[in-house]
Amino acid sequence: MIRDLHEKLVGGEITAVGLTEKYLQAIDTKDGEIGAYLTVLREQALEEAFFVDEQLKRGETIDLLAGIPGAIKDNICIAHVRATAGSKILDNYIAPYDATVIGKIKGRGAVVLGKTNMDEFAMGSSTENSAYQKTKNPVDIGRVPGGSSGGSAAAVAAGEAVWALGSDTGGSIRQPASFCGVVGLKPTYGRVSRRGLIAMASSLDQIGPLGVSVEDVAIVFSRIAGFDKKDATTAPSGNDKPFEEYLTGDIKRLSIGIPTEYFSESLDPRVRAVTDQTLERFKTLGVTVKEISLPHSQYALPVYYIIMPCEVSSNLARFDGIKYGMRVNDIKNSFAHTNGLLETYLDTRRVGFGTEVKRRVMLGTYALSAGYYDAYYLKAQKVRALIKRDFEEAFKQVDLIFSPTTPEPAFRFGEKGDDPLKMYLSDIYTVTANLAGIPAISFPMGTIEEGLPRPPRLGEAGRSESKAGGKALPIGGQLSAKWFDEETLLRAADAFEKSFK
Repeated sequence: MIRDLHEKLVGGEITAVGLTEKYLQAIDTKDGEIGAYLTVLREQALEEAFFVDEQLKRGETIDLLAGIPGAIKDNICIAHVRATAGSKILDNYIAPYDATVIGKIKGRGAVVLGKTNMDEFAMGSSTENSAYQKTKNPVDIGRVPGGSSGGSAAAVAAGEAVWALGSDTGGSIRQPASFCGVVGLKPTYGRVSRRGLIAMASSLDQIGPLGVSVEDVAIVFSRIAGFDKKDATTAPSGNDKPFEEYLTGDIKRLSIGIPTEYFSESLDPRVRAVTDQTLERFKTLGVTVKEISLPHSQYALPVYYIIMPCEVSSNLARFDGIKYGMRVNDIKNSFAHTNGLLETYLDTRRVGFGTEVKRRVMLGTYALSAGYYDAYYLKAQKVRALIKRDFEEAFKQVDLIFSPTTPEPAFRFGEKGDDPLKMYLSDIYTVTANLAGIPAISFPMGTIEEGLPRPPRLGEAGRSESKAGGKALPIGGQLSAKWFDEETLLRAADAFEKSFK
């Protein structure tokens, strides 16, 4: 889509202002129901589009991304624009500077339509944890769009943005991409600068793009990737070639590994059927498929839900009602009925943080406390090293690793809200990439009909039956690659996508 729109802009068939107005109209028409946006930057977007049109009038060459409207997750800072991270505690916070990725896309002439809804501080898998609103899945508004980048995925899927940026800590780009039927990329840790991203878990967070096609994701990724001297965790990739050029390469000599641990009998047979079809298609494209083992992957979810809350506890300590954001001095309801510094801390965090944030802060604080640090956090870090070693060994045998992105399609609102553990299982296939720091992409691989029955899950009394003839719900496939090898990842996903055209 981006390339087609670019050609129309350059050819004079459309204008950047006209294109931006079209997407702003789509937001006006649809977003009352979808709820993808928290902030719409109407005037700023039109100004950015006008500047691109002026460049074209002067006969200047413009970038592929110039004049193309996109959306930004609300935990990525844009100078002089509110950045809430989906939390009431930052309701009045205005970012003083542009995140590095925002500076890069602005430098390319991209148009930013607004900031998208998200689970509070990126903590959630459904965007039900936002302090402001629930974003609906455009495929079926009775279902969640996934999380925590649910607003960004929904905006792209609903045609309210051409592309979007999200953040991925344990699958927060890939899982909503799967639920909404779009493409989402989590780059290698360190390939994209995190400067200007409101941190959740610093060793896991990564900014990445979402789009309707692999090519669109590759184009946006190529504009935001790169070393940043203001972010000590970024690394030079050693390859400055435009990533869209890699999409035309041959994939016949590639090999894809299938982890036996991901394809056990507990996998929903409907999802298994779609993944089997996907693997058969890869084989017809000349790709070799072989079984591999990731023996420590069974520990990935518990390891993630120890390390992540620990980093959350540390990162969110800064939100104390003193330096920025909300400040509450609730003498009437304060523990000590005084207006001291400690009471300000307690009252601000009690009022400003939501339930899920409080839960993870408490879990992390407990795991980091004296007497438990070695038993929980230190042991989790040791197992994390083993998980990374599993991938190192696997990539000696294969080029890519394949799995479903999620164990099921998008679920209904409220279906998992009362059971945090059930919600956490939505991340079972995605957290390993963040723990190991490898790149991974989710791409649409098929659909599952809503009405088809499934075997009972553990703890259920009987078979879940429903009327046939329901909606076709998207299910995503996930490819992972070795560190800094997004090129192979994008090329394989693009070849799969184009095989249907």
